[in-house]
Amino acid sequence: MSTFMAKKETISRKWYVIDAAGKPLGKTAVAAANILRGKHRPEFTPHVDCGEYVIVINAAKAVLTGKKLDQKFYRHHTGYIGGLKEVSYRHLMESRPEMAMTLAVKGMLPKNTVGAKSLTRLKVYAGETHNHQAQQPVVVD
Repeated sequence: MSTFMAKKETISRKWYVIDAAGKPLGKTAVAAANILRGKHRPEFTPHVDCGEYVIVINAAKAVLTGKKLDQKFYRHHTGYIGGLKEVSYRHLMESRPEMAMTLAVKGMLPKNTVGAKSLTRLKVYAGETHNHQAQQPVVVD
């Protein structure tokens, strides 16, 4: 008996909605990353992009536990000398909660072409509404 290997051409993708209101940012990001990667499917194959589309709503209402709002920072470098920029998560969650959720999910995906392609299927919204009703997304608890 041979091992089944999924192929990119045979994968049918569904849409899922995750509500982040009142839930920890990391736990929501784990749920989104697993669906984006396709790990919930019985035909999961690590080297094939067999994940689904994920819509995360209410990203602004996601919770960071402990002292993470003040002690955790998003850092990036501009490429110039002395160009290290850092923003606290308190400011990031107030100004760009979509980016905070996207960064959390991105860190949980593989650092290769499969992860990069999976991240393009993530749609994050700060509020309650999204414009993907036509795809008939399934709500994830």
